Amino acid sequence: MKKRLLLNKIVLMLSTFSALIGLAFLFWILGTLMVKGLSTMHWDIFTNDLVQGGIRNLLIGQFIMALMATAFAVPLGMMAGIYLREYSNNNKLAMIVRNLSDVMMSAPSIVIGVFVYAIYVDKVGHFGGWGGVIALTIMMIPIIVSTTDNMLSLVPKEFREAGIALGGSKHKIIMQIVVKAAKVGLTTGILLSFARVVGETAPLLFTSANNQFLTFNLNDQFPSLTVSIYNLATYPDQASKDLAWAASFVLTVIVLVINLGGRYITRNKD
Repeated sequence: MKKRLLLNKIVLMLSTFSALIGLAFLFWILGTLMVKGLSTMHWDIFTNDLVQGGIRNLLIGQFIMALMATAFAVPLGMMAGIYLREYSNNNKLAMIVRNLSDVMMSAPSIVIGVFVYAIYVDKVGHFGGWGGVIALTIMMIPIIVSTTDNMLSLVPKEFREAGIALGGSKHKIIMQIVVKAAKVGLTTGILLSFARVVGETAPLLFTSANNQFLTFNLNDQFPSLTVSIYNLATYPDQASKDLAWAASFVLTVIVLVINLGGRYITRNKD
């Protein structure tokens, strides 16, 4: 008994120490970002485009690609998740789709960027916003598939049985009862997947590239906040580095707010 208690204390101390180390690095990164980002922040960066030393076009471009990717990924991912949970009866195809979804969720984003470059950018002969949308869509789909599958599995079977007892068809039971019962979890999954892709850089380097001007033409190189941060940080002049710090701070705040919003929805689901 004494040995078990001693071992428990040792494991607890090591776990606590490891957690503190992780938190220390996290607060170090966030603290540095806050200090350098706020010190270089000014209102003009939100009203000017990159060519004028601002990030207005970058924010607009980043959100356009992320929102369009969401518009494509949500219906595809939800339909796949509904099939896995409600129609597949855990057959071999469902097992294959689940395994592929798990693999895609853990795939490096740069690999997805190279893949889209090979199948799209190289074929059309130039970078463009559509390439970025395709890459972000591919990244979002497995997250939404997994979220939909898991959230629907949490809906009690009694809900489905009640719908059957009332004479409802299968698709109406799914859409009007099961999906509605899981709407909080589904919404959270969509928000978290959006937060992930809105901060991605690697796939956009190979697909959308960047544009210093505000444009809504997805067939042309498209402005991207994350790619611009990468580029600005490599420039030798201090003004570019300062803008990179400010843009990094803005991006961090955006991702943090989206993540906290998703957690808040889950916490207050009642």
